[in-house]
Amino acid sequence: MNQQRIAVVTGGNRGIGFEICRQLAQQDFQVVLTARNVARGQAAADQLCQDSGKVQFQPLDITDVQQIQDLVRRVTEQFGRIDVLVNNAGIYLDQHQAALTIAPELITQAVNTDVCGTFALCQAVIPLMQANRYGRIVNLSSRTSRLDQMNNLGLTYKISKAAINVITVVLAQEVKDDNILINAVNPGWIKTDMGGEAAQQSPTAQAPDQGAAGPVWLATLPDDGPSGCFFNGCSRQPW
Repeated sequence: MNQQRIAVVTGGNRGIGFEICRQLAQQDFQVVLTARNVARGQAAADQLCQDSGKVQFQPLDITDVQQIQDLVRRVTEQFGRIDVLVNNAGIYLDQHQAALTIAPELITQAVNTDVCGTFALCQAVIPLMQANRYGRIVNLSSRTSRLDQMNNLGLTYKISKAAINVITVVLAQEVKDDNILINAVNPGWIKTDMGGEAAQQSPTAQAPDQGAAGPVWLATLPDDGPSGCFFNGCSRQPW
């Protein structure tokens, strides 16, 4: 592509999302960093503009379909297209909580945010990608979404990430002839707030910039790259 590519990253104000924005900007993307918290999102974008390149902030609550539609409209009016969507925003409501102790409404809350939000963004962005015959969608998943990795902890998170895997496979099939590649990635155990205190203290947990490497690689795949696949970092894994 001769034109500068346009990437939208959700949950970009901190952690892995912030590093994904940084690394894409360093590769000469125009990055649209989104976050629910306006002050933190704008501060993150301002910092990245000083450090890395062209990054702008747009407020977005992924549970609000109208906000999603407004975001896509604004980006389209300004740039004419969206080349990359990184669905990074998500919540982890039941860390270390046994399944039978979880209030059922937590599942509803997690699915509404992680699953419905991810799908609504894909649904809003894909037609624009189809019109331009180019698109890369990266869905942040988890090792714990795999059925062979299940235990009794973090049920709502596992349900959400497993559903995101399903969305990845189904939508990849639907757009397989449109030069739109859609993949899911486990960024690893990362030293972030979501990773928890144990990650901060563990020698095996990765820094956010390491966790961002896999999503950024998938966001920059060539036209003959994989689609409908699950990756651990940059390594393809079985579902």
